Amino acid sequence: MSKNLLLLAARILIAAMFVPAGVSTLSNIAGSSGYFAGLGFPLPTLVAWGVGLFELAGGALVLVGYQTRAAALLLAAFALAAGFIGHYGQGGDDPVLAFMHSQALMKDIATAGGLLALSVAGAGAFSLDRG
Repeated sequence: MSKNLLLLAARILIAAMFVPAGVSTLSNIAGSSGYFAGLGFPLPTLVAWGVGLFELAGGALVLVGYQTRAAALLLAAFALAAGFIGHYGQGGDDPVLAFMHSQALMKDIATAGGLLALSVAGAGAFSLDRG
């Protein structure tokens, strides 16, 4: 399979996580704000709007392959921060919740790895960046 087709597939798969997450965050600002308030963020409504817009815009940029290297690098940093802030050590004494959060943390770490690779490789020929 060609490098360019694999890079397109990588961009689609990454965007399939970030774009819906952004839409979900933006379509439920009250719930998202409550989540961020529970994590101790000041101005949780502002954080919810910022996160939702960042996920949506970053995912869309990666999807169409525009400014892919920069967008992927920023999304990688975001995925690591989100993983450690939202999942590291969470779950308390509930083994099911602790397991779920540890898996979510590992997913965020792996996602960051894929995004870092995409930031180095670029978007490929099937993109607005064209390489």
